[in-house]
Amino acid sequence: MVFAIQEINQSSDILPNITLGFKLYDSCYNHVRSLIETTLILSGKEQMVTNFNCHKERMPSAIIGDMTSKASIPMARMLGLYRYPQVSYSSAHPILSDKLQFPSFFRTIPNDDYEVIEMAHLVSYFNWTWVGILTSDNELGRTGSQLLIKKVEQNRGCVAFLEILPIQNSMESVLQIIDVIKNSKATAIIVYSTMENLISLMEEASFNNITDKIWFATSSWSITSDFPRVNILTTLNGSLGYAQPSGKIPGFKEFLQSVHPSKFPNDMFIKTFWEEAFDCVWPMGNLYNNYSSLNTSEDPSAWCTGEEKVDSIDPNIYDVYNFRYTYKIHNSVFAIAQALHQMHACTPGQGPFLNGSCADVLSHKPWQLWYYVKKVNFLNTAGEQIYFDKNGDIPLSLDILNWQLYPNGSNQYINIGKIEKGNQLQIEEEKIVWNGGWSQPPVSLCNNPCPKGFRRATQEGQKICCFDCVSCSDGEILNPNDGSKCLTCPGDQWPNQSKEKCVPKSIQFLAYDELLGSSLACISIICCAVTFSVLCLFIIKHNTPIVKANNRELSYLLLISLMFCFLCSLVFIGRPNIVTCMLRQVLFGIIFSLCLSAILAKTITVILVFSATNPDSQLKRFVGLRIPVYIVPSCTVIQIVLCLVWLCSSSPFEEFNMMAELGTIVIECNEGSNVFFACVLGYMGLLASVSLLVAFLARNLPDTFNETKFITFSMLVFASVWITFVPAYLSTKGKNMVAVEIFAIISSSSGLLVCIFFPKCYIILLQPEMNNKRFITGKKVRSGK
Repeated sequence: MVFAIQEINQSSDILPNITLGFKLYDSCYNHVRSLIETTLILSGKEQMVTNFNCHKERMPSAIIGDMTSKASIPMARMLGLYRYPQVSYSSAHPILSDKLQFPSFFRTIPNDDYEVIEMAHLVSYFNWTWVGILTSDNELGRTGSQLLIKKVEQNRGCVAFLEILPIQNSMESVLQIIDVIKNSKATAIIVYSTMENLISLMEEASFNNITDKIWFATSSWSITSDFPRVNILTTLNGSLGYAQPSGKIPGFKEFLQSVHPSKFPNDMFIKTFWEEAFDCVWPMGNLYNNYSSLNTSEDPSAWCTGEEKVDSIDPNIYDVYNFRYTYKIHNSVFAIAQALHQMHACTPGQGPFLNGSCADVLSHKPWQLWYYVKKVNFLNTAGEQIYFDKNGDIPLSLDILNWQLYPNGSNQYINIGKIEKGNQLQIEEEKIVWNGGWSQPPVSLCNNPCPKGFRRATQEGQKICCFDCVSCSDGEILNPNDGSKCLTCPGDQWPNQSKEKCVPKSIQFLAYDELLGSSLACISIICCAVTFSVLCLFIIKHNTPIVKANNRELSYLLLISLMFCFLCSLVFIGRPNIVTCMLRQVLFGIIFSLCLSAILAKTITVILVFSATNPDSQLKRFVGLRIPVYIVPSCTVIQIVLCLVWLCSSSPFEEFNMMAELGTIVIECNEGSNVFFACVLGYMGLLASVSLLVAFLARNLPDTFNETKFITFSMLVFASVWITFVPAYLSTKGKNMVAVEIFAIISSSSGLLVCIFFPKCYIILLQPEMNNKRFITGKKVRSGK
């Protein structure tokens, strides 16, 4: 303040030809004393006289101060009655922004509510969701802590504990708070308190060696020098704090280093400062080089000589580089000076008061200067713009500090970031030194984070930050914006392995390039080749009795139809499309109907042939009508008609089935109409049943090579395969359904081929002597006849 007054008085730009003076009062952190001193300033008397101005000379124009909010609040209430300007450099209580209660109060420090809001933001920045709060037992502590809790919870954090520091030192309360701190999972502790309530707690924390916590300091004590003991600094090492931004005051460092008792003989503080800084004692009498009057028995090394150098003092004790509250005081003095300058520069007739009048800068009313203070807007000596908003506050600006203790016992506050109103949080994390040797920000959580794909489930009776981890259900991912909820993936997507995001579902169908598909295709082709080989063998041996028996043309037709039965299974393999879906069941139904019709015709042929040899048979008259020849086309045409109606009314089509298998899109053929599909299968079952019945009834015909027995057995195999197919088909999903149907086609066709034709092939190839008419008909030739 002294330096600022000297600058103004030496300046020709501010208040030319006018000299400012000042008076200094020490309130000693006592709000009662602050109120008393304010009354003395207003009254001008050594004894308190209210509502009277007893100044023999001019009343002081304004008051700079006080430091603490608890002192500024009663001062501002009194000074507001007279609209007496008051500019504080440190009182940050939010209530002081209320201009109805404190109309003449201004400050060069931001409203404390802004700091509380930014503290919650910083807690969220480091992902500290479980924090403790210590606050002082006063209005500032109570209102500030409630706002802090609200903002922390809005940022999805929780308060582990809220402990109130007693105003009067109470060891019982301090020990109880220390016990809470030690037993809490909270690593980050916000200390929203004034300095005087904090010292005893920090001393006890150092005694208990609490070094695994991160203390978060408010600007009211973040740069305090009231913690001289190294063990307390060890406890606070790595802690964070907000502080008023340091500013440049040109020439102020040199001014501080030039301080000397001889330069300020009437300053009561200089002598005390000198003794504390240089650890010496001023001798009685003359303060400078008057050793003749001293007691020579005393140690002269303990005396102050006046030749000590201020610039040799440790910067941690006498910091002439970081001006924080000093800078705010400098701005406060210049704000009053600028207001006085504007008053002095007023042109009569153009003034702001009644009839354009101006106020006399040497004799003005408090409310007149108050008018000008509200409107100050200037650049200080550092080039920063200074002005007050409608609440008497300046714009938000805070530095973020990190307490760092060095091996030699010294400590320093390192600026690691900055907050300005309207701008995002800016932090240089690489500069931070954490207590305990952590290289990363320490964790302060009630629970460890849930693994990937698990949501938070709040524990009953606990805060939301204490939770159980519950896995997201199938088809869900963790909500990236809310870890307590899961999101359902769209129908064509599925969670990735960690359930963090939805990815396109895999496409599934029975493909040729997979083992199952290629194996079934190979089996089908091999079976077809075997059938073709049997056909070739029958063509080569077409004149032998065993081939000629029971209508060889029907045998050829049956073998050809079996070849197509094996080949039609290939249509089921590969990616379904509209063509293959329409051909699959239609080809399958028609070819198998042709096959079963040929078997039925062969069975009837056998019955008619043997009936012709029986004179009493009623079927002899049908022998010449060639009825079996008409059975095949007539029975097949019925199936063809069914299939055509099916295709015309509700044909099969390809379908993307997203529900068949989890995480998979199954490309399959929708049969279109399940009724027609059932009719096709039912008709095939009817043909098979009739063939089985007829063959079973003719199983005892008197021939050695009774083909009806083989047909009966083949029909039993065929029926068994397709009866077991139905439940197996209905119980499978996806490509396995197609595989089951292909397996049924191959199995039933193979059963027909083996049961009907392999006995004949065995005789043709391995027992040619049996391939004669006598063996086929069962007639034996007796020897000698």
